[in-house]
Amino acid sequence: MPLAGKGMLLTSMDLDPADEADFNRWYDREHLQERVAIDGFIEARRYVAHRAHPKYLCLYSTETFDVLESPAYLAALANPTDWSTATMARFKNMIRAVARITISRGQGRGAALGIVRLRHGNDRVRAALKDRLDPAALDGIISMHLIEGDPVLSRPIGADPSSSNTGTGDWFVLIDGTEVDAVAELAARFSGRSAFEPASVVSSGVYRLMWDLAKQDMVG
Repeated sequence: MPLAGKGMLLTSMDLDPADEADFNRWYDREHLQERVAIDGFIEARRYVAHRAHPKYLCLYSTETFDVLESPAYLAALANPTDWSTATMARFKNMIRAVARITISRGQGRGAALGIVRLRHGNDRVRAALKDRLDPAALDGIISMHLIEGDPVLSRPIGADPSSSNTGTGDWFVLIDGTEVDAVAELAARFSGRSAFEPASVVSSGVYRLMWDLAKQDMVG
């Protein structure tokens, strides 16, 4: 299985241009290291949009799905640094998915990532994707994955538990590739067909890898 672990946290957001330099400095000098250091977190990958919205995307892999509701992770959420508090207050168009990795085929991670967001996924959709998410015969594509958002844990941080939050149970097809055009073509093909019925496509896009950090890469 190319994706490490069984759980994934996906976050994506926009920033005002005036705030982007500090935002990128925060992510690169504090936030990724802080999150990967949490017990059960394995790695994190940062992306910037090639053709996608929101502009920034980050994927965090965890050993198990339960890590994403563990005391260690919840403590990190409850005790942000001052820099984190100030930066997160500037997020716009935020997407946050606490997800299970249910399909992962191929090997390795690519410099280009396609993402297709699905709503109303079910067992039928998952079964169909199990056959379709196969990179073996696709030039420029090295691995393909399905992550399924948990509708309760994916609620915005601090949201009223009784409130309705459309999209918190969305699924995401991830397409890892070496060629951005191949990734873009496949993402467009997926988003333009009815193969996901009864699920509907919410959005699709392509991102470029900025950098990644694994637990074993951390010093100290």
